[in-house]
Amino acid sequence: MQTNIDYSDMSSNRIEEIFNFARGINFKRIGIAYCITFSYEAQILKKYFEPHFDVFKVDCKYGRITQKDVLGGRSNRILCNPAGQADYLNQQKTELNISMGLCVGHDMIFSKKSDALVTNLFDKDFTNNNNPSKAIADLQR
Repeated sequence: MQTNIDYSDMSSNRIEEIFNFARGINFKRIGIAYCITFSYEAQILKKYFEPHFDVFKVDCKYGRITQKDVLGGRSNRILCNPAGQADYLNQQKTELNISMGLCVGHDMIFSKKSDALVTNLFDKDFTNNNNPSKAIADLQR
């Protein structure tokens, strides 16, 4: 896969790097799979990419599948559906998908089921303000 990207300029943040990568490889369609906790951030990201790409976003509760439907019982709790998120973006024929704040395990299922390349923008880690690298310091204590 040939790209026209110059990585020598290390002044770009991760969002800019994703943007430059997608433009450099001539992608046209980007997907955003996100946890509903980050709905606001997903909308901002969509607006950032929209002038240059067709952008499709899908939240983790896609399909609105209830616990009762899957496991029986009485709970109407809506379950997360990372496979459904991937399926939705596959149907949209996205070329690059951004995983944004999906839970551990859900991010793996999403990546495995996605037809497009997947990159993580950030990982859910509420104890460290969504920055899991901070947990490394705790391991050294």
